[in-house]
Amino acid sequence: MSFACCAVRMQFVVGTQISLLSSLVSILQRTSVGVPPSFAVSSVYVPTFVIIISCLQTKILIVISKEIVNSWSIRRRSTAVQTTDMTRMTVKKIPALKDNFMYLVVCNETKSAAIVDPVEPDRVLQVAKESGVSLNKVLTTHHHWDHAGGNADLFKRYQADSSLGPLQIYGGNDERIDNLTNPVGQDDTLEIGNLKVRCISTPCHTTSHICYYIETPEDKVVFTGDTLFLAGCGRFFEGTPQQMYDALITKLSALPDDTKVYCGHEYALNNLRFGNTVEPENVDTLQLLNIAKEADLEGRRALVPSTIGQEKRTNVFMRVHEPSVQKFVGKSTPLETMQALRAAKDKF
Repeated sequence: MSFACCAVRMQFVVGTQISLLSSLVSILQRTSVGVPPSFAVSSVYVPTFVIIISCLQTKILIVISKEIVNSWSIRRRSTAVQTTDMTRMTVKKIPALKDNFMYLVVCNETKSAAIVDPVEPDRVLQVAKESGVSLNKVLTTHHHWDHAGGNADLFKRYQADSSLGPLQIYGGNDERIDNLTNPVGQDDTLEIGNLKVRCISTPCHTTSHICYYIETPEDKVVFTGDTLFLAGCGRFFEGTPQQMYDALITKLSALPDDTKVYCGHEYALNNLRFGNTVEPENVDTLQLLNIAKEADLEGRRALVPSTIGQEKRTNVFMRVHEPSVQKFVGKSTPLETMQALRAAKDKF
């Protein structure tokens, strides 16, 4: 398929060439193609962009065209913020891109705040202003653009406006994380006002992935990025089954069962369908799946946060010791099961 043919077909769907190219940039930025997040589409860029895209393989073009048709909701998605009010902290879940979540974490006593994975800086600053909080920390879970892609822009804005104060950007020790000011590792700590945050190193999806755990006398929360999802886990892009086993079973499973889990994406329906395929007799999984099936996008988003206890009951990747899960992949050890299960999910 030529680019011209692909472009004409997609232009018919979206209406104008500029809108088409804007969508292409958004999608390419979330893939390995590597279009920089600062790339702004205008009529000036059209000829150059056509030349660039023309050089891509036909397979990539076909994938892009299908995703534009199927995922035009990127431009018309809801931006409704869902808030969890707790005794000493508040978490505001902010939808971003197609299915990402950003999280504004607020210390109720001091009104100090941090933002987890601020890929859309404009939206972050708007919510922070509306909430009346002082935002001076970024908690980056990993380097992928759809999580760390807003770091540079946000940092630049803080440098340009002294009234905002300094901005500290935390994340794993990785040069691929833009504007990283505070590298962290396993069991390092930081504060958001009076809230103490403990860093949990969970390499596998990426080598420097960090989860952030906050515990108060009344509540516990963990921000898991692309390591742990509701009923699922991240792909093993830069790691091994052993590393994911350590992350999910050794570290995250050890957190209290009532810990709220705030993950990086809304993948509930697909994950629960896979879990139900693996364990069709799991009543907890089936119940959640039925809820997800009946819900619209906002309803599925509302399933986040889950809890560590719920994940232990329904997430097959946290159940690799269970005979029912091992039987599905034909393995007899938890580690072999983790590897085979991920391979099966990748094809699901």
